[in-house]
Amino acid sequence: MHTLWEDRFALRTDNIKSSAIRELLKITTLPDVISFAGGLPAPDVFPIEQFRRAADVVLTEMGESALQYGTTEGYQPLREMIARNASKYGLQISADNVLITTGSQQALDLLGRIFINRGDRILVESPTYLGALQAWNAYGVKYVTIPFDEDGMQTEMLESRLRTGIKFIYVLPNFQNPTGVTLSRERRKQLVEMADAYGVPIVEDDPYGQLRYEGEHLPPVVVLDDEMRAKEVPMYSGNVIYTSTFSKILAPGLRLAWVVAPSEVIKKLVQAKQGCDLNSSTLNQYIAYEVANTPLMKTHIQTIRRVYKERRDVMISALEEYMPEGVSWTKPKGGLFLWVTLPECLDTSTIFKTAVEKKVAFVPGESFHALGGGLNTMRLNFSNSKPDLIVEGIKRLAEVVKAEIK
Repeated sequence: MHTLWEDRFALRTDNIKSSAIRELLKITTLPDVISFAGGLPAPDVFPIEQFRRAADVVLTEMGESALQYGTTEGYQPLREMIARNASKYGLQISADNVLITTGSQQALDLLGRIFINRGDRILVESPTYLGALQAWNAYGVKYVTIPFDEDGMQTEMLESRLRTGIKFIYVLPNFQNPTGVTLSRERRKQLVEMADAYGVPIVEDDPYGQLRYEGEHLPPVVVLDDEMRAKEVPMYSGNVIYTSTFSKILAPGLRLAWVVAPSEVIKKLVQAKQGCDLNSSTLNQYIAYEVANTPLMKTHIQTIRRVYKERRDVMISALEEYMPEGVSWTKPKGGLFLWVTLPECLDTSTIFKTAVEKKVAFVPGESFHALGGGLNTMRLNFSNSKPDLIVEGIKRLAEVVKAEIK
């Protein structure tokens, strides 16, 4: 029904749609539903005691400043800590190259604000992170896509895409959301070289980089870009904008993430953020710093890796045991998700409705494709459910899939 308010909204709101995942989460909170839908960390590994102690220290010793407005750039000690950690990977940056944001989602939106003009073409993987698409749709973006295989984005197809006039490339190189695949070292190098040759910036989104359960650590794209350049300037001034978050290693309730970029990009992002929220929660930044800047942090991340690895292994074993022939899935070496592909005749949006009736939920894959497609795919989250529920959930899901195939 047409309402009075519909004629009052800005034209750009025509491109804004509800997040399929956020809408699905309303359904998955129903009693007895085993949900593989949300990208939720396991609440049983949240460092609650460390947070309690940190909050007490902050409020006792720094309460007046922690409860006050802060700088738009973010809490200086927190930014310096992030810069120090980056140097362990060989990236020379200072706090001037770091901006604290209210979650990675705000970082993506701010990047859209400062870079995207209506009609600009953005290169994304297909499928890609739904939140990025949602952040940029309002700016009137046009997407150019590139497919993936077990080694990530198929970079041999990059050059043909880059010739079409791309504003920037968006990539999740580690345990990609939604597929769980990792961009190989060789392809990271090709991506950096090709983007540099065509003068196209890269936005590297890395929320899961510390959640590797097996295999060797691969250098971030931003580090490879830095290594390729002559070091006339002491601090990073390359072609990559890097984002990461505390949501997956501490807690999503903090709503804290960060951007690493050349200082001139940070300055423009700060201006955009000032018009958005002035500054991210000062109190949360103080507490996050107190929790993250301790020797216990390393132990905590090891705990997360152990718990998530077990749950990934349980899910893969259950898929192998219960899923019928013709169904395949990725085998991620870290992160929170794996990607399931059903026979092409099936539509997971239809299957979803039946699955919820059987008290199990997932995210249909179509939502992650910027240009449509992927009707026979789904994303499964393994981090949030305990092993016994994972087995039962996959068993229920397999029964639904078998019935649909018949």
